[in-house]
This record gives sequence, C-alpha cells and structure tokens, in this order.
Amino acid sequence: MIIQDVIVLLEQEYGLLNWNPRKRHIDVLIETILSQHTSDLNSHRAFKSLMGTFDNWQNVASSPIENIDQSIRCGGLSKVKATWIKQILQRIYNERGALTLDFLESMSTAEARDYLMNLPGVGLKTASCVLLFSLGRPSLPVDTHIFRVAKRLGLLGPDISIKEAHSLLQNKIHPSKIYQFHVHVIKHGKLVCHAKFPHCSECVLEEGCPSSLEPQKIVLT
Repeated sequence: MIIQDVIVLLEQEYGLLNWNPRKRHIDVLIETILSQHTSDLNSHRAFKSLMGTFDNWQNVASSPIENIDQSIRCGGLSKVKATWIKQILQRIYNERGALTLDFLESMSTAEARDYLMNLPGVGLKTASCVLLFSLGRPSLPVDTHIFRVAKRLGLLGPDISIKEAHSLLQNKIHPSKIYQFHVHVIKHGKLVCHAKFPHCSECVLEEGCPSSLEPQKIVLT
C-alpha cells in the first residue's frame, strides 16, 4: 500500500481536517514534554494542574523544582519533567530576556528544530510537535501509534528505528497532508490498529495491508 492511498482512505473514514496552529509556542512545548511516556489523559491533567498552581510561566520558572514536581505528579516521571521544564524556562529567559518562543517564527524549520532539540528533554518527536501544532510547519512527529501502523502497512522496513521514521515518512507525504496524516493515523492506531489485538476486519486499510494477511507476523510495538 502506498502512503497516498492511506491518506485518502483515512480521510474518507475520519473526515477532512483543518490545520489551525495554536501559536502558543511555550504552552505546546511544555504540554508535549508532559505527554512523554504517559497517556493523553494524564498529560492533560498535569498541564492543567501546572497552570492552576502557578498561573503563568514566570511563576513556574522562579519556583523550586520540588513544587513543580508536586504539581505535575499525576502525569508520571514528574521529577524528571519538572527539572526539564525549569531548565527550559530559565534558558529561554536568560537567552531572550522574556519567556517567549516567538523568535522561532523568523527561523527556518531546520533552525527552529535545532534550537528546540538543544533544550533539555526535547527530542525529535517533541520538536516536531511544536513545529507542527504551534508554528504551523509541515514537520511530522512519529509516536508509537504512527510507528506501529506504518510498519504494519509496510510503509517502513522492519529494521527502521522510530527516529529514522520521521524523515522517511515525511519525505513520502505532501506538506499539506502532514497534519492530517499525523492526526488520522494516531486516531486509527487508538481505535482500530491496536498494539496487541488489532481489529483488522473493521479496518478501512485491511485490503492493502500486508499484516492483515499474516496475523502471526503483526508487529506488537
């Protein structure tokens, strides 16, 4: 199955999406850090608790790590994430004199990605989320759902790493469809193409999916 067919079939299944970047760059960055290695529900709770406790980023930056840790404990890995959040906010303020990432808007996508990935706790997926959801750049974040579905569909080879998957998949997708592919494939992974027990008989992609023909070889990552 080619990736363009996947995009069309998932669009028919889940509908056409409007790509509306949120522009609150630091919010998106911190939200994405909180989403690492936890569920969406837990990360949303942690972000809500963080904002409810401190109200603004200046207060977060000036607070002890222990207090930040306490406020995001419901999100998991709270001590590590609290340390990253404080370090990120302090670095941005020390470099720019203000807690804003608006300067990324004047950078190229590659420059903005490099800047973000030099911040504590920010890898390729987190940087790509900020680029896509906040800056409106066609940069594809690959999470475990996308990685799993893409491998099952044969869009990625069996030895490809999740880091390599970002550029390999992105290069196959028209920039205008990056957002839609990301959102639709994650939704499909959550609703249909589950890790252990995929609902192949209910899958709109079943006909062209090599894994549906060989269930014993389905990748369970």
